[in-house]
Amino acid sequence: MRSTALITGASSRLGAEFAEQLAARGHDVVLVARSGDRLAAVAERVGAAHGVAAHVLVQDLAEPDAARRVAAEVAARGLEVDLLVNNAGFGTCGRFEEIDGARDHDQLMVNVVALVDLTHELLPGMLARGGGAVVNVASNAAFQPDPYFAVYGAAKAFVLNFGLALRQEYRRRGVRVLTLCPGPVETGFFDTIGTRRAAVTGAMTTPGPVVRAALRALDRDRGYVAPGLGNTLAAHLTPRRPRALVAALAERVTRSVLSPSGTPSGTPSAVPAAGTSTPEAAA
Repeated sequence: MRSTALITGASSRLGAEFAEQLAARGHDVVLVARSGDRLAAVAERVGAAHGVAAHVLVQDLAEPDAARRVAAEVAARGLEVDLLVNNAGFGTCGRFEEIDGARDHDQLMVNVVALVDLTHELLPGMLARGGGAVVNVASNAAFQPDPYFAVYGAAKAFVLNFGLALRQEYRRRGVRVLTLCPGPVETGFFDTIGTRRAAVTGAMTTPGPVVRAALRALDRDRGYVAPGLGNTLAAHLTPRRPRALVAALAERVTRSVLSPSGTPSGTPSAVPAAGTSTPEAAA
C-alpha cells in the first residue's frame, strides 16, 4: 500500500515542491492550505504527473483548532499519514513596535502552534503503525537572534529545538524527525516586502534544490539540514559565539531591511517569510 504524506502550506513554492517531489517518489499526498483554488491546481498537476492520489484540504492554520480539524478530516477520508511536512509559515519584518500585534499572533499560531498541534495529532498514529517521519521547516534564522525579524526568528528557533528534541525521543521508535533550515528561497516574500535586501544572508536559491536536500537528509536520518555551504557553515559556527555578540552582529546585517527613515523598505509590515510559504498557502 502506498504511503501518504501530508504537506501544509502546499499551494505554492516550497510546499508545492514538496508535493511534487514526494509524489514523484510514489507517495499519495494530502495538501493543506487556505487557498482552495491554488491547492486544487497543485493536486491536479502532481496527481496527473505521477499517478498518485492528491487530496485537497482547505484550512486556515491560524485558527486555534486548525490541527484538530485537519486530523478529523484526514480520519474521515480513511487516510493514514506516514509523513508529515510542517511547511506552512509566514513572517513579519520591521521594528517590533510598528508591527501589528494581531499579525504576529497569527504568525505564531501558524509557525509554532499549528506545527506542534499537527505533530501531536499525527505522530501517535505513526508510532502505532511502527514507523513514519516528520519534516519541520525552520530557517537559517533559527541559529541566532534576528533583529527586525524578532518574532519570526524566535519561532524558527523553537521549531529547530523542538525538532531536535523529538528526534532524540523517537529515533529508536521508528519515527524519523528532520528539521529543514534553508537560507533565502525564491518565494513571494521579497516581492511583498518591496526589497530583495531582506535576503540578508546572501544569494537566493529555488525550492527544488532545497526540497531535494531535505529528502536526502531524511533518507539518511539526519537531525537537521541547512542546504548550501554558506548555510551549513553558519549553522555550525554561529551558535558557538557569545549570544549577545551574535545578536549585535546580526543587527548590523538585518538593519539593511530598514529604509533610511528607519521603517521597513516595503509597504507591508507582515510578509511571507523567506524559505516558507506565502500567507495564502500557509494559513
